[in-house]
Amino acid sequence: MVELSRRGALGALGAGAVATPLLAQDLVRLGFANGDRAVAGGFPEKGAMIVQRSRAPVLETPWDVYGRGVFTRNDRFYVRWHYSDIPLSVDVAAFRLRIGGAVNSPRALTLGELLKLPRVELAAVNQCAGNSRGHFTPRVAGAQWGHGAMGNARWVGVRLRDVLDLAGVRAGATAVRFAGLDRPPVEGAPWYAKSLSVDHARDGEVMIAFAMNGAALPMLNGFPIRLVVPGWYSTYWIKALDRIEVLTGADDNFWMAKAYRIPTTPDGGVAPGTKDFASTPIGAMVPRSFVTSVADGAVVRAGQPLSLGGLAMGGDAGVARVDLRVDGAPWQAATLEVDHGRYSFRRWTATLPPLARGTHSIGVRCTNASGVAQPEVAVWNPSGYQRGVIETIKVIAQ
Repeated sequence: MVELSRRGALGALGAGAVATPLLAQDLVRLGFANGDRAVAGGFPEKGAMIVQRSRAPVLETPWDVYGRGVFTRNDRFYVRWHYSDIPLSVDVAAFRLRIGGAVNSPRALTLGELLKLPRVELAAVNQCAGNSRGHFTPRVAGAQWGHGAMGNARWVGVRLRDVLDLAGVRAGATAVRFAGLDRPPVEGAPWYAKSLSVDHARDGEVMIAFAMNGAALPMLNGFPIRLVVPGWYSTYWIKALDRIEVLTGADDNFWMAKAYRIPTTPDGGVAPGTKDFASTPIGAMVPRSFVTSVADGAVVRAGQPLSLGGLAMGGDAGVARVDLRVDGAPWQAATLEVDHGRYSFRRWTATLPPLARGTHSIGVRCTNASGVAQPEVAVWNPSGYQRGVIETIKVIAQ
């Protein structure tokens, strides 16, 4: 059983640390202009990570991690905080999850009370809305992620629906807002908060998780509890969750009304440079797939079959198929391995025919259970959200 024990202050991020940790190990190139980043250790409960920013921590998972299994190790799971004032320790005995707003009986639950509710487990990908932003053309502002702002875990927790039922949602409620222990940097700045419709919040899949991959949540990934919204981008997966408010109207807070919004076009994209367009809060993820067994630019043996493997995700639906293509030739189906659930990564394997000497382009495409396939052309929007284009790598056959 996962035990939620008292956590002490996390040294490397305490006392206002502002610089990259001193345990820098290497540089990595993320595949776009100005994409060199430090790979560093020294972050609490983390191994070597790609450092996008050290405060507030924005840490990317190194690409080789994804080739080691379907589930992303906790100590290499990416990190994204918006404000620098994040929780560095939590007194689990004093902690309370407060539920208020349009409810019949406001509650302040201890962790012990929360853990008495029926437990559920779900495999799900947590992915930043801006994952792969550095690959947008033309480039846009924001954290210039490679492809490593994503991770897959087995989450254990309790249903949000069961927690809401303890307080009793009133008739007429429309949305549920969530916030955590991180704080705005200055007085008057908007608290980081996100909301879901009442129906979504009560669908039985959204959970409050206290464990990932068989262990308590790392502090940087939301200890002691976080929201898990399977199939949706991580902007809704509130870390260190401590407040739930049931609303009777639209959520007009900054992080819903102004931030994390995409164009209302069918694919969430507009022509590069477009500034005036209708928008809506980003929500469900789109399918993606990657080659993880061979690095971009790798040298392979000419004249021999090439074995490949990788990961795919269906977004808000399961992975139905994965196909590969070499140099624009017809697509060929990959073999799908164990299905861990509709919201999980799924591993695929394939063997390509022998390659002639020279440089070759290999593309990989996922189609999900709803029939949605990755597109040939990348969408563009000024926030760099929701990349889902067919990804390609180059290999050199010698």
